[in-house]
Amino acid sequence: METRQQSLRTPRAAGLVGIIFALLLAGAIVLVRLAMPDEPSDGGSNWFIDPSRRRTVQTALDLIPFAGIFFLWFMGAVRARIGEAEDKFIATVFMGSGLLFVATLFGASAAAGSLLATADGSGAGSNEQLSSFGQHFTYSLLTTYSMRMAAVFVFSTSSIGHRLGVLPRWLSLLGYLVALTLLLVTDSIAWSELVFPLWALIVSIHILVASFRPRPAPGVSS
Repeated sequence: METRQQSLRTPRAAGLVGIIFALLLAGAIVLVRLAMPDEPSDGGSNWFIDPSRRRTVQTALDLIPFAGIFFLWFMGAVRARIGEAEDKFIATVFMGSGLLFVATLFGASAAAGSLLATADGSGAGSNEQLSSFGQHFTYSLLTTYSMRMAAVFVFSTSSIGHRLGVLPRWLSLLGYLVALTLLLVTDSIAWSELVFPLWALIVSIHILVASFRPRPAPGVSS
């Protein structure tokens, strides 16, 4: 009985923590994008001396650690759902890409946080140069490295879900399209990184809804 109850709770846990992760990460990305445009012509250097933009960035940085924590719980719940049927190779890629995603996401957050800590709002030339360096470094970690690790995670999760029948075919195909987007365009098209939390939200809602569907009783054939 205890094992059966655990098998019912696991997908629900995966769905709940996945939804929370998706909302936190999407919120952080939106706040950073609004406060730190990646092009100087969009006012990207002004955020460094604008107190309201700096507060917006700080709010985003406060969200990211919790997003990372819920993502780790999401990984653990999904892996528990897979159980003994997991493919060792794909499962290794799944775990490695997920951990590297969190590490690079935290690195981008630390870079932006260090930049905020050095800001004095004076608008001096050195601050402008520091802002430009920190901004490019932060976006490089976020869009070039973190999102590519997210792409590998999405691809491996979609492959596992399709093989084991945990995800429907359309959701697996959506995952492959999201992975390609994260691999190829996130460092050139602004806001495209939002497809990752959007995918996580859709997958989590599907897992959560599916967990409430009645299962056929053992030994009953159609």
